[in-house]
Amino acid sequence: MSNAYIRFLNLIDALDHMNPDRSLDSLEIQLLEFIVQQQAQNQATLHSRLKDLVLHGYVKLIADKKDARKKSVIPTRLAAKYIEFMSNCLEKSVKLT
Repeated sequence: MSNAYIRFLNLIDALDHMNPDRSLDSLEIQLLEFIVQQQAQNQATLHSRLKDLVLHGYVKLIADKKDARKKSVIPTRLAAKYIEFMSNCLEKSVKLT
């Protein structure tokens, strides 16, 4: 599996961590911005979007053995295919420049 897209995301996250004024990482910022945006539009919550990802087969939820309220979010093969597709697109775009 090509990991160009994952390396790209990791690079963005690493650059974000270099900013000493940031108390949130890039994922936390994305989640916060999404939640605020959805609330402002009176739309679905993050929970319903996660349920949609499960319904469409991109992630699965695994209950914690000690606390069933906690769940791990695990990407599926379909998610891996998406990452592979995005990696290929990124690699092609780099070759064109």
